[in-house]
Amino acid sequence: MPQINAYLAFDGNCRDAMTFYKECLGGELTMQTVGETPIAAQMPPESHKKIMHAALTNGPLNLFGSDQLGPDGAVRGNTITLMINCTSEAEINTLYSRLSAGGKISHPLKEEFWGSVYGDFTDKFGMRWMMNWDKPKK
Repeated sequence: MPQINAYLAFDGNCRDAMTFYKECLGGELTMQTVGETPIAAQMPPESHKKIMHAALTNGPLNLFGSDQLGPDGAVRGNTITLMINCTSEAEINTLYSRLSAGGKISHPLKEEFWGSVYGDFTDKFGMRWMMNWDKPKK
């Protein structure tokens, strides 16, 4: 079955955002700047320090990002939310606390009617996150 991965577009702060996500989620982070690519000579010098492609991987988690935007620039909307299904209560508490730091909490972690612990927030980079942990059945 195909896997869906999130690819995030940033307006010049991709390095900061992806470094923050690595601190929160762990894993391996690789980043390539525009200046490190074969097309650097064709790009304006001011773009050379921007991130062409960033990849954060930790097991099945893949999160990608870039400072490369289309002709309209950065347009923030509510059409993407990143969802993490956690494997334990400790994990959801840790990740929620780390990722929401400096952001805006819209739904604090709590046990919901469907039997899961759930919460959501917008992080300090404007990305929306949902966190879910399916509690074991008694």
